[in-house]
This record gives sequence, structure tokens and C-alpha cells, in this order.
Amino acid sequence: MKNNTISGAEAVIRCLLEEGVNLVYGYPGGAIMPVYDELYKFKDQLHHVLVRHEQGATHAAQGFARATGKVGVAIATSGPGATNLVTGIADAQIDSTPMVCITGQVGKHLLGSDAFQETDIIGISTPVTKWNYQITEASEIPEIMAKAFYIAKSGRPGPVLIDITKNAQFDQMEFSYKKCTSIRSYNPKPILNLEKVKEAAAIINTSKKPFIVFGQGIILGEAEEQLKAFVEKSGIPAAWTILGLSALPTDHPLNVGMLGMHGNYGPNVLTNECDVLIALGMRFDDRVTGNLETYAKQAKVIHFEIDSAEIDKNVKTTVAVLADVKESLTALLPFIENNTHESWHNEFKEKYEIELEAVINDELKPKKEGISMGETIEMINKHSKGDAIMVSDVGQHQMFACRYAKFNSTKSNVTSGGLGTMGFALPAAIGAKMGMPNREVVAIIGDGGFQMTIQELGTIFQTKVPVKIVVLNNEFLGMVRQWQQLFFDKRYASTEMINPNFIAIAEGYYIKAKKVTKREDLDAAVAEMMTSKESYFLEVMVEKENNVFPMIPTGASVSDIRLS
Repeated sequence: MKNNTISGAEAVIRCLLEEGVNLVYGYPGGAIMPVYDELYKFKDQLHHVLVRHEQGATHAAQGFARATGKVGVAIATSGPGATNLVTGIADAQIDSTPMVCITGQVGKHLLGSDAFQETDIIGISTPVTKWNYQITEASEIPEIMAKAFYIAKSGRPGPVLIDITKNAQFDQMEFSYKKCTSIRSYNPKPILNLEKVKEAAAIINTSKKPFIVFGQGIILGEAEEQLKAFVEKSGIPAAWTILGLSALPTDHPLNVGMLGMHGNYGPNVLTNECDVLIALGMRFDDRVTGNLETYAKQAKVIHFEIDSAEIDKNVKTTVAVLADVKESLTALLPFIENNTHESWHNEFKEKYEIELEAVINDELKPKKEGISMGETIEMINKHSKGDAIMVSDVGQHQMFACRYAKFNSTKSNVTSGGLGTMGFALPAAIGAKMGMPNREVVAIIGDGGFQMTIQELGTIFQTKVPVKIVVLNNEFLGMVRQWQQLFFDKRYASTEMINPNFIAIAEGYYIKAKKVTKREDLDAAVAEMMTSKESYFLEVMVEKENNVFPMIPTGASVSDIRLS
């Protein structure tokens, strides 16, 4: 592009277009109005989605990023507009989601004066961004925007916030754009040490009970094929964290299930019986490890990780392979010997049979009169055939969705992991569907989380985005109630929900809606929802006091997992 004189606001839009952005989520206001004026002029090239709350913009951008692998973009004004982004930014930071947030700010001459709608969003967001920067001169815009996208997507991804003063938006500048490919002192992709790879391979090849645990790093690093090849050549059983779910098809014979507090019985118990634990693109979160004093102490730990800060942070490693996981697994494969580990696999199968009898059969084929969350997820599986993107909120329904959803392809499970943000699913599903219009997107939400961002039904109505919404309504804040039942002598303090008429609310937004209260009506209702070409709201009344098991109580060992 030839140099030309344009406003800072127009430069912002041109930067987005240079980065290949064609979809942004946001909410206008005074301090960002010059950028919105330019958005109006460029609306044929850059589609803006008006959300109903700025938090919805960040979650929609997250959903878009998680489903596509691209950078999500959210825009807001200064003051409350900017602070309303913070929850979604924090969520993106802990879940390594690439996102660029652009906020307006009062004029440079007013900074620090407590001007109308002025907040120090740079100071507020510093702990929850990968990088942030305040632009006070129009001439800074191209370089800083280029850096923002490079930092957000490279290495371990994360959110970046760019705050732009109003004068910088109005001022004229000579525009030219150059994509950022490197920044001094920032090394997003460590150089692979082949000796470490060989050392890891030697340990793996001599192990008797090796165990792979894989996380979202596989998906972020686009290393799904390398993971599959490694698992199949080595014959090692592999389990996933909730953000690693869908990196390996759920029905793959070497996929042994979910790790963590509500994960599968075998993967959790056998973590403390394996002789080598191979961690791929995961960070040993406390929900996965339980009590670190007893976690995999008998095992040699091999950690494949791109972020040096995660090495030895929670679990001490025997060998750390610091590199991009796609590169490191590609390098590892030639050194891995063919194996089957049949007797070791049988231990996982035996543990699964125990869980099947104690937990799974009652969830998927309940004998109780009330509908279970598990059977609802299984019914969605029946009609999605494992091809849908499932976007879950936070709570019991999230754990049931992660435990029982079936996925054939990657980037199919979108949920809030590290921050556990209620209200995530509805706007995230909007972003996921807009990013992947040819895939069915089903939002699985509890009655509590649904009401935290319920206003985004207005975004669905206005955009006509055909998201399928399933609210599993147990008239409780279910996960909190479960803890109150198990650990607080059934003192249900402030967890019972007196809910509105969700069907009437959905219909008020002109979204087709249905309520299911009887098991015999569930199949037909899910079938109708899944075949609908438009958005659809399905409320399923489920058992009020059903619990998610297995469960590892906080602070307990993974070996102390409860089945009831």
C-alpha cells in the first residue's frame, strides 16, 4: 500500500484489514466513536457485530478464536466499556486464547484528570494480558497494531489490549503497514534441543507403564496429526484435559478419557501407577493434579511445553522438551519404537468397567423419573454424530458435556477452563458459529450461567446467527449445591434458583423455543433443534439434585477419586 494521509481512526481499520480481520465484536461509545465512524465507511470489508454487553464481545471473540485458530477482535469505549472487557480478557489469558482488544480513551491532554469515562485500563489489564499498550499519537498505530497481532498469536497465544486516546484517533498521519515478524527480546518459539528429544525417547522406549496426558497446546500448536501418530506408534494410552478435548477423536481406541476433578476413574487413579508420565502442551493445573504432594511421585515426568514458565512450576520434570509441540513431536517420532502395552491398557479397561457400573450407566441410561444431564448430552451426540462444536458454560453441565460429548475433529470443544467464567457459553457460541458457519454449534448452558449473559439473545436475534442453545435447568447453581451437599451438610445457602420463563424470553427475541420435561419427548426435541436452519432454544428440565461423579475433593490425591 502506498503511503497516504489518513486519520488515526481509519488507520486502525486499515491495520485490521491488513491482518486479514473481517469480523469484530464490540459496543460503541464516546471515546471510540471515531473508529466506529470509520467502521461505518468500511462495513463492506469489515463486519462489526453489535453485542449487548462488552463482556459478550470478548467471549464472542474467544469463541471465534477457539473454533478457527485465528485472532479474535473486540472493541469497546473507555471507562466502563473497557472495564467490562476485563473478565473475558482474564479468561483468554489463562486459557491461552489469541485476542486483540481495542479500547478508546480520553484525549491525551485529559489523561490522569479523572475525566468523564476515564479509567486506567492499562494498569487494570496488565495482570491479565500478554501485552498491552496505550497509543497517544496517531503515528504509533500501525507499528503497535502489528505488534499486537504478532504477540497475540505467536508462541503461547494470549490476549493483547491496545488503548487509543481520542486525539490519536482524530489526528492525521502518513499510513504504511508492515506485519510484525519479530520483536527484540521476545522469543515466542524456543529452539528445539534434539538431545532432550532423544533423552525423552529413551525413557519412553524402556517404560512399562507409560501414560500420555495432552492439553490444549496440541490444538494451539496444530499438532493433532503428530499426537495421533505418536500415540499409535508407541501404543501409549492417552488422556486429555478439558481444553485438550477433541485434539484426538473421542472414540480413538487409545483415547482413555478425561483427567481431573471430574475426570474418568482410570486416567486419574493410574496417574499414580504409571512409570512415565508424558505431558504434552498442558500446564499441570490444580484441577488435573489434585494434591501435588502425592501426584505421580512414582513416575518419571517428561514435559513437552512451549512456555518455559510452565516447566517445573507445579510438577518437577525428569526431562523438559522446551519447544513448539508440533516440532518436538515431529522430531520425537523417528526415535519411538513400535509397541502396544496391552497389559497396561487392560488396567484402563478394568477401571473403565468399574466406572461404567458405578457412574456412567446411571447417567446415560437413568432409571430415575427425571432427565439426567448425561443422557441429554448423549442425545445431542446421537443427532450431531460427533460433528458439532459444543460450547459449554461453567458448572455441572460443563463437566457432563466434557465427559460425554463425542467429537470426531479438533477445535470442537469450546469452554472456559482456567478462569471458569459463568456466562461464557452463549456469546462464545455466537463467535464459534460465525467463525465456522458450516458446522453446527451447540451451546450447553446451566440456568445460572445463562442468566449472566442472557442479553446476548439480542445479538442472535439481530444477526440471525443459527446457534443452537440448550439450557439444562435444575433450578440450582448445581456445582455449588453439590459441594454444599457433600461438604457443608446440605446447607444450600443462596444456590436455589427461582427462574423466569425462559421460553417466553427466547420467544421475545423471536427465537424458536421448546421446553422438555419428560424423557419420552427429548429425542424428538433434540432432533428438531439439530435440523433447524435457524437459531433454536431448548430448555431441558433435569434432575434437581443430581451430582457429577467421579469427583476428586479439593486437596485430595488423584488416587482418592470418589465414585459416589
